[in-house]
Amino acid sequence: MVALEVFTPNTNPLGRQWLSALLALLPILAMLITLGALRWKAHLAGLFSWGVALVVAIAAFKMPVVQALSTSAHGFIYGLFPIVWILLTAIWMYDVTVVSGRFEDLRRTFFLISDDPRVVGLVVAFCFGGLLEALAGYGAPVAITAAMLIAVGFSPLRSAIVALLANTVPVAFGAVGLPVLMAARTGGFEDVLAISPITGRITALLCIVVPFLLLWVMDGRRGLIECWPVGLVIAAAFGVTKWIVSSTSLYNLTELFAAVISVAVAIGFLRLWHPSGGAAARERIGVPIDSTVEKDFTPSPLDEGATPLTRQRILMALVPYLMVIVVFGLAAVPAVKRALASTDLTFRWPMLDGLMTVAGKPSAHQHFTFGWASTPGILLALVAILTGLVYRMSLAEVFGVLWKNMVKMRFAALTIGAVVALAYVMGDSGQTLALGMFIAGAGASYAFLAPVLGWIGTYVTGSDTSANILFSGLQSSVGSQIGPGSHLGVEDMRRLLVGSNAAGGVVGKMISPQSLTIAATAIGLSGSESVILRKVFGWSLVLLLLMCLLAGLMSTPVLSWLIP
Repeated sequence: MVALEVFTPNTNPLGRQWLSALLALLPILAMLITLGALRWKAHLAGLFSWGVALVVAIAAFKMPVVQALSTSAHGFIYGLFPIVWILLTAIWMYDVTVVSGRFEDLRRTFFLISDDPRVVGLVVAFCFGGLLEALAGYGAPVAITAAMLIAVGFSPLRSAIVALLANTVPVAFGAVGLPVLMAARTGGFEDVLAISPITGRITALLCIVVPFLLLWVMDGRRGLIECWPVGLVIAAAFGVTKWIVSSTSLYNLTELFAAVISVAVAIGFLRLWHPSGGAAARERIGVPIDSTVEKDFTPSPLDEGATPLTRQRILMALVPYLMVIVVFGLAAVPAVKRALASTDLTFRWPMLDGLMTVAGKPSAHQHFTFGWASTPGILLALVAILTGLVYRMSLAEVFGVLWKNMVKMRFAALTIGAVVALAYVMGDSGQTLALGMFIAGAGASYAFLAPVLGWIGTYVTGSDTSANILFSGLQSSVGSQIGPGSHLGVEDMRRLLVGSNAAGGVVGKMISPQSLTIAATAIGLSGSESVILRKVFGWSLVLLLLMCLLAGLMSTPVLSWLIP
């Protein structure tokens, strides 16, 4: 039967690795060109790029038509649940605060940290976003912080760009350390501490750069000149904490510690130092970046004559986010996490019985796991409902907000579904690994390119965890090949390459079509993905270049001392 036809991906179907890789690159180029250059709507670009991946899988990589269509359907459904579900519930939670009338109190509460919106933006996007990434992941940090930045007074596109750029360094240890854990397991390491310190140190060094880039995006040269001291303090606190915690048995709480400590240090520092130019900056950060896209946006000034903020009003304004921390913190407790995971429903996916991995093992996509309670969506939904009840809204009002967002997100759902379908068919047909095998042929200089695989994998799949599952085995194998003649030796080279893969993925996250759609939806400008991509793509390349330089030098006597 066709459904039982065995298919093992071939990573070099054309006999020449560069040619096979070139064909495998076509779906990625299709997405970049249609979305970035031709400015197609994201859902059309996603569907077209999936079509290109499907044709390449069937015609060049010889994947059976039925399996190519079935794995695409599997990916599309996974895109809807849990990814779209998490995005929907994150925005639902935020919109409940708006409909309830607590929105203005939240804005004014932010400015208790500092009267400078750029400082508030750093704390919200970089620190609080890091905390959300530590607890939830799956795009929820971008969705929530982008919406919060608009509340601070940033224009929508500026909010999206800042949220995406900030959601880089925390990603490798997000979702309670899952990406780096999977990197270690897939790379063949029994102890995750063989990998986590390397990933932690590379991303910790990146922390030195990202806060300053955020200040530049927020307010250009003035933002850097007027706010660099607090940027340096936050960068140092976050980076040093990552460096230390990622090398301990608490590696899975790296981002949680880094976020909390950096906020505490920043608040303490702001008692001693105050930036200048905050009032003038409020005007500039609300100026639209692209008036054709943000034509209906008018920044809302702070209501100076509003009811004075009391402790109770501040607490009520922060209720949703305090509940997020408490609920996700409880869900991260091992016993609770196991209990939630025990409710997962797993079943065989039709027509994929014969789908194998490159290693000849049954593909994980032969089964579909419906994690209705173990993914962040159900927790965010619970917070949304509880927030509405605390704010004395009726259940009809609360669910009315949900329905409104479901209608608003219909094209975003189609985009994400199409992009995940693309990722599945590229991965299962061998296209993604064909790209990886070509890059891995660089020989002794490969360490300088190792983060590129993580970058590509996260761009395609939208997940650093998935990129690590996809490429960590390959990275480990390349390390075994080039290690004997290197300065590091085999084991340390394997550790460096696998750790670099996990680190490289964090800067691919910001340009992933999934992330772009999440950001565009969160700021209420669905369809602006192409504009956002053009604004963040250059930053992604800059950060990738820095990461490649770090990883490469760590394979030489120059920086090999960074490897514990």
